[in-house]
Amino acid sequence: MATRQGLQAQSFDLAAEAYEDAVGGAMSPDSLRRVTEGWGQAVEARRVADADCANAPGRVGESPRDRRVAEIEPIRGPANLSTDGAMVLVRGEGWKEVKLTAISEVQVQAAGERARQAGRRAHDPLVELSHHSYQAGLWDADTMAQHQYTEGLRRGLDGCPRLSSVNDGAEWIERITATNFPDAQQIVDWSHASGRVTAVANAVWGDQTPAAQAWTEQQLDWLWAGQVGEVVTGLERLGLNQERYPAEVRQAPGYFRSNQDRMRYDQFRAAGYPIGSGTVESAANTLVHHRLRRPGRGWQRNYAQAMLAGLSELSSRRFEHTWQSLLPPAA
Repeated sequence: MATRQGLQAQSFDLAAEAYEDAVGGAMSPDSLRRVTEGWGQAVEARRVADADCANAPGRVGESPRDRRVAEIEPIRGPANLSTDGAMVLVRGEGWKEVKLTAISEVQVQAAGERARQAGRRAHDPLVELSHHSYQAGLWDADTMAQHQYTEGLRRGLDGCPRLSSVNDGAEWIERITATNFPDAQQIVDWSHASGRVTAVANAVWGDQTPAAQAWTEQQLDWLWAGQVGEVVTGLERLGLNQERYPAEVRQAPGYFRSNQDRMRYDQFRAAGYPIGSGTVESAANTLVHHRLRRPGRGWQRNYAQAMLAGLSELSSRRFEHTWQSLLPPAA
C-alpha cells in the first residue's frame, strides 16, 4: 500500500497523507520515500537483468521457441508499438529526456459501425488500442532499444500476426524499431504530420489567416489521401529555405519526402491500422510528468530511474504481479 501511494501521489508528503487515510496508521514522508524508491530500485535491477538476457547473443543449441523473457498478458492479435520522449529535471544535470515505449492490443471494427460519426475517419474502420504496457527510463537510444525489445517479448510481439508502430517520425525511433521488429509497419503519427503542414502555412501567410487555412486544407486533403508527393510539390513551391523561417518550416519538404512510405494514410486507414500515437503521448503525462515533473531541484538520477521503473509496472497494471515476483522465496 505504501509503495503504491508513493508512486501514485504527486509528492511523498501527499502519499503519506493518503497512506494514513487508507490504513489509519502514520508513515513519515521520508520513510515512504525510502520504501518506494527501494522497491523501484529492485524493479530496475530486475528489468536490467531481463534486458541483458533478452538481448544477449544466441547460444549454441538454443531453440527459437525458447522464451528468454516470460510472457505477461501476451497479445495474440494485432498490436501496436509506439515510442516517444518526455523531459524531467535531473539534479546536477539539467533537463533530460525520458524515453518511453507503449505496447497496445489493437481491435478493429468494421467501417459501417461508425459511418454516422463526423470527421475525416467517418467511413474508416474503427481502431481502438487497449491493454497497454509501458517501459520508461533515462536511457540513450540504444539502451531504450534493449528495453523496447524486452517489453515486446513480454507482450509476445514476436508472434503477433500484424504489428504497427505509430511514432512522431524521429530518426532514432525509426532506427531502433526497425532493428527490433523489422516486420512492423511504421507510420508517422497523423497529428505530427498535419501539424507540420499547419506550421508551414502559418509561417508563410500568418497565423489562422484565410490564405493559410485554405492552403492547409488542400494539403491535408492530399495527405489524407496518401498523395504525399503532391504535398512535397506544394511545399517546394513556397521557397521555404529562407532564414526568416524557423528550422521546422525550412525542413518540411525533406520531412515529407523522407517519410512518404510511412504516410500512406489511405492504405493504413483501409487496412485498419492506427494512425495516431496518442497512447504513448498520454503516457508521457500520466506516467512521467504527473509524478516526476515537479518544482524544485529535480531528482537524483538513480532515484528518478527507480521511480520510472516502478511507475512503468504500475501504469502497465502489473504492480501486484511484480510485487509478488520480487518477494523472497518462502522458507
